[in-house]
Amino acid sequence: MADDGSTGLNRILLQNRDRFLRFLAARGARDDAEDVFQDLWHRIGSRPPGPVADPVPYLFRAAENLLRDRRRAATSREQREEAWQTGPGEPAARPSGEQALIARERLREAERVLGQLGSRCERIFRRYRLEGETQAAIARQEGVSLSTVEKELQKAYRALAELQERFDAE
Repeated sequence: MADDGSTGLNRILLQNRDRFLRFLAARGARDDAEDVFQDLWHRIGSRPPGPVADPVPYLFRAAENLLRDRRRAATSREQREEAWQTGPGEPAARPSGEQALIARERLREAERVLGQLGSRCERIFRRYRLEGETQAAIARQEGVSLSTVEKELQKAYRALAELQERFDAE
């Protein structure tokens, strides 16, 4: 049966609610099955409309992918928290005046190198690495393709790697 878009998928999802909740619980969601179901419903609702040849298997695959994403996020969160808790108990020693001066000089050099790559490359690098924006969001806001964002980041990484090699040689 062909589906005409996300509203049809939501309808099918709601019609099979108990079936999906059992599926989610059996795959580890247990008490969170209802929350995962809600997330799936929202995800399907925000999907661009379009035909889906086999909507029920499609929805089960989407549910499985959502569970996988949630597990990965939980694992990453646990690893971060563990690293935070088991990190060094003593604060790092303050760098000497000479070390601070060298670090500032290297930072200025890195900024100069990024500046030479062009304003778009520098802007994309800063937004991705320093501000934590996703590549897709940057591409949308910059009005360029995801591939362009990736190429600009590669250009910046290459330039900074070459700079690091120069620093290491000193």
